[in-house]
Amino acid sequence: MRANNRRIAAAALALVLVVGGFAAWAWSGQTSDKGRLALFTSLPIYWSESASLDEMLDGPRERHWVRVTLEERHDLVPLDTLDARSLAGTRKLIMAQPRPLAPTENVALDQWVRDGGQLLLFADPLLTEESRFALGDKRRPQDVVLLSPILRRWGLELTFDENQPAHERRIAYGSVAIPVHFAGSFTPAPAGTTDCTIAADSVIAHCSIGAGTVLVVADAALLESHRDTGDGAPPLGRLLEVAFTD
Repeated sequence: MRANNRRIAAAALALVLVVGGFAAWAWSGQTSDKGRLALFTSLPIYWSESASLDEMLDGPRERHWVRVTLEERHDLVPLDTLDARSLAGTRKLIMAQPRPLAPTENVALDQWVRDGGQLLLFADPLLTEESRFALGDKRRPQDVVLLSPILRRWGLELTFDENQPAHERRIAYGSVAIPVHFAGSFTPAPAGTTDCTIAADSVIAHCSIGAGTVLVVADAALLESHRDTGDGAPPLGRLLEVAFTD
């Protein structure tokens, strides 16, 4: 009986994925007043952490506050890979503590930006949000971001100071304060050729790359699930405004 239930659950999940993929394909040709925003992340923003198929299919859960905030402003589309096909028709992309990119994904992402894409990237050298999964579990969010090749190509070096204060702090960025916890910092790469402005205690960099732009935050504490829209939405909204211009 248990094996049969698992086969049914797997078939149901496959159907959900097929239908979801078809819906995304069908929707891609449509227009929306809010506009499309792609999301590429290892964090449980779009999908919550689930230990099994049964748990994943066990009814709806409360949506992550970041997802709520993004969907108020955009038509949010999750991506599981980066290539010319998945990025086609997308001008705005959020990468939040992404997994390491394959060489072909680095090339596709760089070309997409240079062709006019706008990217908001959260690249945390030491993720502080707790996960229900143990270290080494593939279901666990990316603990240490590994994006050095693409960051160097864009003219940035990401460093980490182990002696920084262990508590969460706030950094000023424009009119808002952004929470950070064991944040990284940016310095210009020795052979960097792009135009980058480094600000907010060196935690944030804003780069012009070809016809596109990249706004990089060397921390992801802002996106932690314990926050809510009242606390997290204003600083996230500020980053969205800077990263994405019409």
